[in-house]
Amino acid sequence: MHMNVAPHLLTEDRAEYERVLDEALSTAHARPDLAGVGTRLTVAQLRAMTLNATALVTSAAASEYDHFVKVREQSRAPAAPRTPLADPGAGAGVVAIVTVMVPVLAGTAAAIFLLVGAVLHAVAPTVVFGATLLTAGLVFAALAAAGLLSAGAGLLLTALRNSPAAADGTATADDELSRAREAWRRALLERGILPFLRDALAATQRPDTTSP
Repeated sequence: MHMNVAPHLLTEDRAEYERVLDEALSTAHARPDLAGVGTRLTVAQLRAMTLNATALVTSAAASEYDHFVKVREQSRAPAAPRTPLADPGAGAGVVAIVTVMVPVLAGTAAAIFLLVGAVLHAVAPTVVFGATLLTAGLVFAALAAAGLLSAGAGLLLTALRNSPAAADGTATADDELSRAREAWRRALLERGILPFLRDALAATQRPDTTSP
């Protein structure tokens, strides 16, 4: 007997245990070693017997179940807060402010110079200062456009660098949990439920003692 190593099946996993059992019973007709299901013992009888022996059956997959529970608890634990470094954070903040302010200031200057230059050029076409203001306005407009392009590229690079990293971390944790659950289910089926069903069916076989 191996009752002393039987793990404690958590309440939330009881339904999963029953699903694996029901799948095994529903496919018993495809297993030659379970040919006695429905004849020597009914499906209901075998199901009740296996549920009553839950501790014994689950002991065969104790290590896989312990690993599954551990991985699940780790996935549910809140992530530790990340302490940002002072210097990189400050530098990033300054860069962000400059990136935002440059196109705003350049655009404002461009609008002023172009407006004033256009008015002077319209009032006094021969005055050189009006053309100078128009030229300065065009220069600042080009600076504003370049600043907008730079800011957009920076935001895009930041999104591409950060979002996939977080997604990859979540996907990795989910994949590990799925693998741990599947390993437990497979061990539970192959080393626990199926051997128990075979033993239960074999116990109903009575040797023929009739003499000729």
